[in-house]
Amino acid sequence: MKRRDLLRTTTGTAAAAIALNEASAEETNFGFQSEKSGLKITGLRLVEARTRKRFTPYKIVYEKWSAPNAAKALPMNKYGTGRQAAGDTFDPNLPLFPGVGGAFTVEVTTDKGVTGYGRGGNGGRAHVLELERWLVGQDPFDVARLWDVMYLNTLTYGRAGAAIHAISGVDLALWDIVGKATGMPVYKLIGGATKPRIPSYATLNDVLWKKKIGFKRVKLALAYGPLDGRDGLRKNAELVQYTREQLGPDGEIMLDCWMALNEPYTLELADAVAPYNVYWIEEPLMADDYEGHARLKAQIKTCKITTGEHLYTRWEFKRLAQCSGAHIWQPDIQWCGGLTELMRIAAIASAYDTPVIPHLGGSSPFATHFIMATPNSPWAEFFWPPNGGPEEVYAYWEQEHQVTRGPEGIYTRPLDRPGFGWDIVV
Repeated sequence: MKRRDLLRTTTGTAAAAIALNEASAEETNFGFQSEKSGLKITGLRLVEARTRKRFTPYKIVYEKWSAPNAAKALPMNKYGTGRQAAGDTFDPNLPLFPGVGGAFTVEVTTDKGVTGYGRGGNGGRAHVLELERWLVGQDPFDVARLWDVMYLNTLTYGRAGAAIHAISGVDLALWDIVGKATGMPVYKLIGGATKPRIPSYATLNDVLWKKKIGFKRVKLALAYGPLDGRDGLRKNAELVQYTREQLGPDGEIMLDCWMALNEPYTLELADAVAPYNVYWIEEPLMADDYEGHARLKAQIKTCKITTGEHLYTRWEFKRLAQCSGAHIWQPDIQWCGGLTELMRIAAIASAYDTPVIPHLGGSSPFATHFIMATPNSPWAEFFWPPNGGPEEVYAYWEQEHQVTRGPEGIYTRPLDRPGFGWDIVV
């Protein structure tokens, strides 16, 4: 279907979604007579997003392995700066885990009153306003061309890291505009549903809490690394054994190593946890050690090797594919280049029969749309609100993530609101 035909069939829902003030019927329908949307970008700005519904921050109830001072394997530990105490309270009014420290929300406006919101990653805040000069006056529906314009104009200081984090946030805001202008959820714009609902797994070491919620798949933050010697290795195995006892024989256990290990230690770790049937070891080496991950993938037969959270754009994933560096790819939609680039990454992965399970996929209001529309994206990752809060916090979270329960534990699916359906105020 051509874009003009698509837009003509959705003018009624578009009018409701846009709700222009004092607009004529012709303006409300945008008078779409060509392939162009009739919209022009007028500006972008950084905003502070909060949930529409208000809650009172609450004190977190921790478990032994998730307590504020619990050990965590991080590459910074060798300088004594990696194990920082976590906070005692949780604020459920903030956007729940659509990114981590330094993440930003960007608002893109148009001349017809349609506004899009996107979220980008660490450091991108410093670069996002520099992108405005290439966007103002452009048609927001030209997402592929605008992605290319932003990427090519940031080559001298970009290609990875903060500049791509900035592009990611803006790209997501553009897709949000397209969905709102057509009155359609984004997943229907990029291919429609490929599954009735999305099986999910939970991350972090509050295992009893995740079990109570109903998760049957849990990813643990590895507690100890090479600096902790044989005793640390033994304690890692104890954490996995404890989790297996809680989940039972049919649950899945994954280990997130966050680039803190080396090859010899990863081989020892795989042997130590083999009796507990671990499904994958995630990002054991530095993100750009493609060959190292490939060697581990070739040697370890008891579990899978996954990586990709800290890789950027299709070019880095192309190299990962050429090295055969991972069984599963885990790009972050808010870091790797946004939805436009994540779809390209998934296309490469499909040619290698490789699943794509995005970082923070279930917690993000964006990645669930990608997962729903992508055949080789089977699971969603959840960072669930921690234990200790009132029931209304969890009820709202489940409503906004369309949570259901079934044989595989917890399921999610994207909302059918126009755009990404992110329920925020700025």
